[in-house]
Amino acid sequence: MPKFLIAAVCLTLLTLSGCANTVRGMKQDGVQTSNALDNATHRIARANTN
Repeated sequence: MPKFLIAAVCLTLLTLSGCANTVRGMKQDGVQTSNALDNATHRIARANTN
């Protein structure tokens, strides 16, 4: 039984670390998308003032 418990704990840790990496990646994608949208908005605003 202890081998099964160790294997289950290892599998759980691997799964959780994978989820954490996915969430971190999604956060970075969101930040980059927001920055790109802000840059595009500022470029359009500057073009309209000229």
